[in-house]
Amino acid sequence: MDLTATTADLAGAAAEVARLLPTRVLDPVLAGLRLKAGTDVEVAGSDQEHGVRLSVYATVHTEGEVLVPAKLLAATLQALDEPQVRLKVEGQRLAIRTPTSRFALPLLDLAHHPGVPVLPELQGHIDAAKLRIIAAVAGAASKDDALPIFTGIRIQSDAHKLHFMATDRYRMAYATIPWEQQGQLDLLVPAKAIVEAARQATDEVALHANQDRIGLAWGNNSISTALLAAPFPDDRARRLLEAVIDSTVLVDADALARAVRRATPYGGPHQAVTIQVEDSEVRVKGSDPQQGESEEFVKATVEGDRLTKTFQARYLADALKAFAGRRIELKIQDGLRSTVLTSPPGEDGVELTYLVVPMRSVA
Repeated sequence: MDLTATTADLAGAAAEVARLLPTRVLDPVLAGLRLKAGTDVEVAGSDQEHGVRLSVYATVHTEGEVLVPAKLLAATLQALDEPQVRLKVEGQRLAIRTPTSRFALPLLDLAHHPGVPVLPELQGHIDAAKLRIIAAVAGAASKDDALPIFTGIRIQSDAHKLHFMATDRYRMAYATIPWEQQGQLDLLVPAKAIVEAARQATDEVALHANQDRIGLAWGNNSISTALLAAPFPDDRARRLLEAVIDSTVLVDADALARAVRRATPYGGPHQAVTIQVEDSEVRVKGSDPQQGESEEFVKATVEGDRLTKTFQARYLADALKAFAGRRIELKIQDGLRSTVLTSPPGEDGVELTYLVVPMRSVA
């Protein structure tokens, strides 16, 4: 194998593949990155759970296929300053050459690599820009791998919409995007992998799925991952969004987010921030006997009761971040019932709703 490619493009693809591969494995082959030079160069990898194929334009001098350590290749390419780089097999090494440098990576045993999983059957197509709403939904998924069922995003379909839902038991996010159904979907997908795929995807994205895997494909690129266990949360969780509202607050999400951020250092050990609904504004407060107190007013349109709710600051901040640049409605319920954040659907038909569970008062 012998090829020349743009350093930045090749480094970016290698880094994306390396990010989805494990760093500690008993068999180093599973942490290997496969380079396949043909018309262009395919950068691929799989640890049997995830599968990645990314295509990079290259001038191929000699076709071929090799397997090399993913992290080492990515780190070497990212450290180069030269605009072009040449990759050439030299004996049992893959040489990385620029006009002033040479690096040599050991070749791994390609014959023992499990291969990149084949994409399951096609279910439909999605606009890549709309699919990126899944990152906002993923913000409500748990980061604790000890409870894997809460680290996923549930994806369901009906005739005209895809539904995304995630929860870590303290907050929940729910979004829909337009969809022309070809297959019936009800999947629990690892949040980290699907967000990574949605972030990279461009133009029109093909969604592939079966009972075991989900994959996104665009152009000559694809990312797939194994599904989690039985779908969760169930439809009872979605009914939490059908709240009985005691107070509705229309407010700029960015202005409220800034106030929450400034109040957080005064939130004490629990990082508690209080939202107090007034006549034409909301009062954002932080208070702790050791750290002092803060108070800030944000203009708002208020209907209903004047309520006071206390939230863990990071949960509220994550929810507000998902609505950046928009005006939102806070649908507040009395007592310890959840507060629902919504925004009118955009022209693209994408809808997002966030639910945050309040804390007991910790004044």
